[in-house]
Amino acid sequence: MSKRALVLLQVLMSVFLLTMSALPIAAQVPTPPVARIVPHDLVAHGQTRVDNYYWLRDRDDPAVLDYLKAENAYTEAMLAGSAALRDTLLAEMKGRVKKDDSSVPYALNGWSYYQRFVEGGEYALWCRRALGAAGAPDGPEQVMFDGNAMAQGLGYFSLRVAEVSPDSRLAVFAVDTTGRRFYTLRVKDLGTGRVLDDVIPDVTGSAAWALDNATFFYAKQDPGTLRSWQVWRHALGTPVAQDALVYQEDDETFECDVSRSKSDRYLLIESSQTLSSEWHLLEADNPTGAFRVFQPRERDLEYSLDQQGDRFVILTNLGARNFRLMECPLDRTGRENWKDIVPARDDVLLEGFDVFTNWLLVVERYDGLTHLRVLPRDGGEGHTLAFADPTWSVSDEINPVMDTDVLRYAYTSPTTPRSVYAFDMRTHAETLLKRQEVIGGFDPANYEAEYLHITARDGTPVPVSLVHRKGLPRNGKAPLLLYGYGSYGLSTDARFNGNALSLLDRGFVYAIAHVRGGQEMGRGWYEDGKLLKKMNTFTDFIDCGRGLVAQGYTSPDRLFAQGGSAGGLLMGAVVNLAPDLWRGVIAQVPFVDVVTTMLDASIPLTTGEYDEWGNPNDKAYYDAMLSYSPYDHVAPAAYPALLVTTGLHDSQVQYWEPAKWVAKLRAMKTDRNPLLLRINMDAGHGGRSGRFRALEETAVVYGFMLGLVPAK
Repeated sequence: MSKRALVLLQVLMSVFLLTMSALPIAAQVPTPPVARIVPHDLVAHGQTRVDNYYWLRDRDDPAVLDYLKAENAYTEAMLAGSAALRDTLLAEMKGRVKKDDSSVPYALNGWSYYQRFVEGGEYALWCRRALGAAGAPDGPEQVMFDGNAMAQGLGYFSLRVAEVSPDSRLAVFAVDTTGRRFYTLRVKDLGTGRVLDDVIPDVTGSAAWALDNATFFYAKQDPGTLRSWQVWRHALGTPVAQDALVYQEDDETFECDVSRSKSDRYLLIESSQTLSSEWHLLEADNPTGAFRVFQPRERDLEYSLDQQGDRFVILTNLGARNFRLMECPLDRTGRENWKDIVPARDDVLLEGFDVFTNWLLVVERYDGLTHLRVLPRDGGEGHTLAFADPTWSVSDEINPVMDTDVLRYAYTSPTTPRSVYAFDMRTHAETLLKRQEVIGGFDPANYEAEYLHITARDGTPVPVSLVHRKGLPRNGKAPLLLYGYGSYGLSTDARFNGNALSLLDRGFVYAIAHVRGGQEMGRGWYEDGKLLKKMNTFTDFIDCGRGLVAQGYTSPDRLFAQGGSAGGLLMGAVVNLAPDLWRGVIAQVPFVDVVTTMLDASIPLTTGEYDEWGNPNDKAYYDAMLSYSPYDHVAPAAYPALLVTTGLHDSQVQYWEPAKWVAKLRAMKTDRNPLLLRINMDAGHGGRSGRFRALEETAVVYGFMLGLVPAK
């Protein structure tokens, strides 16, 4: 019998056996139409991979939609027994949220801006009040945008207020009603409340005003690949057909966007990819002028910039693996004119910066944690803010004004709700402006955070942040949820999670594995978890799980794993590599069909990510991807319980990847553990929209795990 025939027979027999199982009628396992299970050959480098579920890519096929709906019906039936628990969890999570909360206002151009929520509302109200002579709000509240009214009757709603005009009279806003991140741009007169006739559909949602208050620039994506590749200029009151294309990025590995400098002096176009960037600039008071290149792109040269007085400040990896901060004159911007402000250091990653008239803020990362350092513009001694928790997350908050001595920053830790501070950069005095209120008697003294290191199999110490109820015994009997991501150099910092209190109060430990592929331990941490070294991400996570078991925090029959998107790839890889380590795994919008996706340049995100995963047209990278691609490694084996989520309109990881993965797992796995696929038919990569509706998805995840925890 041929290999292709054997694969098809195995699929059909598995489908038959599952269909004839003793499940109740309402929970019959979904089965793809037998006529559709036709082997599809995927040929590369002389090798043929057989894909029996390739047909699931056709979102317009009624049979595909029927199958996805059947998966949803099966999941609902299988989770019916946890409905009461989910209701309880949802009530708990909603009960911790202050219903009429608001953000800390910030001042800009004579107005105080903030967002607030109303009782029963899913979406924010975007508001402002005029500032009086003393600098305090003294005018009536003006509701610029009422998200609840705008979202009425919609299954999905996302509002972006791209920018208020420099004269504070108009606002460009963007709305997405599908979750696919195609926005429609409109303009509102904030004085009269009238929405102007200007309508620009199918754009990214970002925009930047010129200083004439009558012209703005916006970015547009390719409708097929969704790559942001063009910047256009629009004059108010003119047809969109007359808009001018001012920049087009023809390199299919680059994306572009538009913004305005903090000083308002320049319009900026950034074009970038994983290993290279290039900026163009134009005086913001000359919107019809021509953009000019700041520093031409070079392979392996990354930089970002802003203007401060008579200089540009540049964050760059020029001769600096962990980046450095440099400066150059306004009229001589080539890299031969760049000079150090903060030199490169081997043990400190420079992650970002912000400019003020007399100050520089630099965001540094060392020992796996982020730190804020303030530097005087005149080059005097700097000051680093200190934090007492063992692990935390800190970042500068909204600081739109240049001429101030006050820095606003946001701080949180596993035991500290998000807190916004005002820090006087001159006196070092600090004021707490607002701490997220947690309703229902939350007391941080009842919880304990830890920051430890677990040695990976190659001897590398991997940081782990965790939180649990204080006094938790380390006897292996606590359930533990281990979260991971580990891609794109995105660090996963430890933050307060009010929803997770529902797990902690039921005896769970919540942990984050800061695996390679992120940037927690510097740029080398990222480089050691990508391309041909990607396997480190997966083995680090597995070793962290085993290390937590060895230290008595949990045991394999109580250990859960969770990750989404590229973290969903992580989940898919670890259930293949160590299926017996996990009681249950939650893979959210998982990128699991790596080789097929990266060979298809016609779908979103492929070409721009060759420097993250590799270009599989090169056999070395093809072989590397094939060594871990979860879909390609599904085998006749016992797997842990799996909850897989996706969105029909996902623009980042197409829905068919998790759908195919689940179908293949159903056909091949040998256990009887739950395998559930939940498809949001009205949303995309980020799941459901709305402040409380999104909690329903969290309740499903928590209910799934709690239902699998064995009795002590």
